[in-house]
Amino acid sequence: MQKVLGSIRKAVQTYELIENGDHIAVAVSGGKDSLVMLQGLKEFQRFAGINYKLTALTIDPCFNGEPGDYSAVKKLCGKLEIPYVIEKTDIATIVFDIRKEKNPCSLCAKMRRGALHEKAKELGCNKLALGHNNDDAVETFIMNLFRVGQIDCFAPKSYLTRRDLTVIRPLCLAPEAQVRMAAKHTGLEIVKSKCPADAHTKREETKEWLRSMEKNDKGFTIRLFGAMHRADINGWGFPEDKENKKEKREDVP
Repeated sequence: MQKVLGSIRKAVQTYELIENGDHIAVAVSGGKDSLVMLQGLKEFQRFAGINYKLTALTIDPCFNGEPGDYSAVKKLCGKLEIPYVIEKTDIATIVFDIRKEKNPCSLCAKMRRGALHEKAKELGCNKLALGHNNDDAVETFIMNLFRVGQIDCFAPKSYLTRRDLTVIRPLCLAPEAQVRMAAKHTGLEIVKSKCPADAHTKREETKEWLRSMEKNDKGFTIRLFGAMHRADINGWGFPEDKENKKEKREDVP
């Protein structure tokens, strides 16, 4: 967990993710990323020098019309002394039964985001933390590039004007392997997804492609991310990169 905490601290400092007085709704699906983020943000409070509150929030899609079993998350929240809220929804019914989506991930993600935003504000939170890691950012960049034809990615930090809510991604500089090891070493109990489309998505195809490229060309993924932050795509640039860009512009006669 120490390496993850180092990644969280760097992300918080680089992108100014957390400030004094913040009340952060931590989106918890029960997967490794969200659980590591939850524990990481709690441990980060001890030495961050920032006064902030946490509330864990789960949006339950209710797959097969049944509430999910999040008892493991509830137990962890009790141990960490973090308030925990589960919001039951009919997202799964709408996506799979009513709409019968052939590619359900996009609509499901959109509906879950909407539910997260609404509930976070209802709970009095000014920020919402999502558990996307560094590999997720690269995968999203590749998917947008090859499937949509856009140079785009989600941002480390973004302000939603309509909701008056700031979305942050504290694990955005933590590689997936680092998160996986942290989950294993801390003995976190993962909640297995009941989604019918799990492991059969376009994102999973992209993961496999990147794994293949990484296997044949070690460092491929980190170089892709390096290009993203040097180009400052959607706010991914590091302060030193932005300063270097400014100096280069000023050098042009």
